[in-house]
Amino acid sequence: MLSTIAIVISSLVVINFILLFFSCNKTTIGTVEKVEKKSTRVIHTETTKESASAQLAPTGS
Repeated sequence: MLSTIAIVISSLVVINFILLFFSCNKTTIGTVEKVEKKSTRVIHTETTKESASAQLAPTGS
C-alpha cells in the first residue's frame, strides 16, 4: 500500500514537470522589442470642499 502511494505521487510529479516544460513561454533575446518611453504630464488642480460641521451624533448612552 505504501509503495502504491509512492508510485502514484512520483508519477504525478513527473507529469507535472513534463507539463511545466512544454507550457513555459520561450522568448529569445532578439525578439524582445524596446518599449518607447513617453513623457506624460500630470496637472493637479486644487479643489476645495466645504468642511463638514463639527456636530456630533447622539450616542444614546
